[in-house]
Amino acid sequence: MKSSNKSGFQDNCGIVGVWDVPEAAHITYLSLFALQHRGQEGAGIISRDHGRFTGHRGQGLVHSIFNKENIQVLKGERAIGHVRYSTAGGSISRNLQPLWAESSNGDIAIAHNGTLTNSAELRKRLEAEGSVFQSYVDTEVILHLIAKTHGSPRERLQKALEQVKGAYSLLIMIRDNDHTRMFAVKDPYGFRPLALGRLGKGWVVASESCAFDLVDARYERELNAGEVLEFSRNDYESWQLPVSVPRKAACLFEWIYFSRPDSLVFSKSVYEMRKKMGEALAEIDKHEGLQADMVIGVPDSGIAAAIGYSHQSGLPFELGLIRNHYIGRSFIEPHQSVRDFTVKIKQNPLPENLKGKRVVVIDDSIVRGTTSKKINQLLREAGAKEIHMRIAAPATISPCYYGIDTPQKSDLIAARMSEKEIGKYVAADSLRYLPIKKIYEKLKVEERMCDACFTEDYPVPPESLGSL
Repeated sequence: MKSSNKSGFQDNCGIVGVWDVPEAAHITYLSLFALQHRGQEGAGIISRDHGRFTGHRGQGLVHSIFNKENIQVLKGERAIGHVRYSTAGGSISRNLQPLWAESSNGDIAIAHNGTLTNSAELRKRLEAEGSVFQSYVDTEVILHLIAKTHGSPRERLQKALEQVKGAYSLLIMIRDNDHTRMFAVKDPYGFRPLALGRLGKGWVVASESCAFDLVDARYERELNAGEVLEFSRNDYESWQLPVSVPRKAACLFEWIYFSRPDSLVFSKSVYEMRKKMGEALAEIDKHEGLQADMVIGVPDSGIAAAIGYSHQSGLPFELGLIRNHYIGRSFIEPHQSVRDFTVKIKQNPLPENLKGKRVVVIDDSIVRGTTSKKINQLLREAGAKEIHMRIAAPATISPCYYGIDTPQKSDLIAARMSEKEIGKYVAADSLRYLPIKKIYEKLKVEERMCDACFTEDYPVPPESLGSL
């Protein structure tokens, strides 16, 4: 895993698979639009038609990569697609997905969301055995393992995945004797989301259900941890990977930040989960007797929690910050220094709503603390009398090794400061995080999720992560 030099958590990747649907590549393209929030470095689509794979990949956003001409080349009723934010391998063209290759055992195409924790040792072994890698991404390890294995497509996939560890939601197409199968796979821990949808007589599989809405597909269900859907002809068969793990570990941060609020993720409404987290914060503050005039959310992922806080507390929900959605991922700073420029270009306060008010500010996380500090300074300059910052998640004290680009532990402010110290640093009159116990109580989660970034309790033990 690479450590990020960004100010906070960065989105991971998104995958889409379409099976037995006319213009499958076009459906995939539209679905990738809905998953753009999961990766903005690059995208790609591979389709299958008349016994061959055809693909197109590029760097940038989906709309800048695909056009009418290159979509029309991607013929067929089967396709897989990927939007990328690099968590392993870096952001160069050769690392774009889906990956595909021709082998003596048949053609293979693969799209991956997650991070393998033993990819370095597997790659070293495969290279010693003669495999030649074309990229730096851990996904290619799976491709080589499948290519080197003999047997039916199911047997080859099963044997390959028995050797890998870590987080993986996968879409894989394998050609075997001119017959193509598509496999949708979720790792035995169930780290990353993957859902099944119905479109006409065919099927769509995607990281989030919002990818179904744009193409009028009907959400069917979330894949289970360790489940494989094997699509062949015009239907699919479900089976389980023969790998046992000590517990399930769906990523809690998918609900807190990464997923779109209009998605169903891990079979739950992301919007409702965030609202409940806001309600939980308000319950604590009501018990403690906090006095305030209004509540605002930091756009965008803080909004749903702020609405929940408002409903539970009785405080009015107001817009205090307006986000500029059109700046892209990079911009040219002026030569003449503009204080807090990087925050101002993204967020602008509304002084008429804030002047003289005691404001509860809801956000999803504090990572390094620099952005929160600048936002609070803007709110004060806009006239806020008091700022009570509330985080709809526990304090982030440790990095993620399972498919999310995070800073190193030494860069995480909560790993070296107390809640009171952080509140002072970010220029808040008070600061409160949502305790992990309260999250599980409020969300009524039946099984424990992966909360390692909050607890350092890694489902895959840290000693397995030393090669990353």
